[in-house]
Amino acid sequence: MSAVLYGAPSTASLVVHWLLIELGVEHRLEMLDFEAGEQRSPAYLALNPQGRVPTLVIGEQVLTESAAIAMHLADLYPDAGLAPAVGTPARGDYYRWICFGVYTLMPAYRAWFYPDEPAGPAHTGVVRDRARVQIEAAWQQVAAHLAVSGPYLLGRDPCTADFLLTMLMRWSRAMPQPSDRWPELAAFARRMKSRPAFQTACRREGIQDWL
Repeated sequence: MSAVLYGAPSTASLVVHWLLIELGVEHRLEMLDFEAGEQRSPAYLALNPQGRVPTLVIGEQVLTESAAIAMHLADLYPDAGLAPAVGTPARGDYYRWICFGVYTLMPAYRAWFYPDEPAGPAHTGVVRDRARVQIEAAWQQVAAHLAVSGPYLLGRDPCTADFLLTMLMRWSRAMPQPSDRWPELAAFARRMKSRPAFQTACRREGIQDWL
């Protein structure tokens, strides 16, 4: 199976790019120029009407939403062991941490990076302050979980949720309290970033920080 990944450096497409390499999936990488507005071109909007990345094309199927793509890839390649068996308690925990990234961290990051969107330019300071509180509280929760149940989110072995949360950790690197200020998260990040596929994905995207 071959695939085409549409992405952009340092965006949510990184986790999909990383997993494609990790799983050995043959793919072509199409990096969009956001400065030039390629994500809003008619050709791209025909694939992804939201004008966001990532978009993964596998055969005739077009997939969007980073977490959904990541979970689908894990299910397509079960031998990699990146998703627990359906119906098991571990699968429930897996869903929990994927959704934690999607529903808790991603919206708070959106508010931090684009604080004018929720309440207009006059209220950006308040929005960012609230987003910072939410993000730091979320990472404190993950750190506390890892301290008891680590070294990975589900215990001994990494799963797709670990890949997703590693990407989201990177998004905090320039914040007042980066996620890797928590010792448990710093150790977790070191383990995940040491994976050759992460280094390859960053090199291909021209990412040179937080390595």
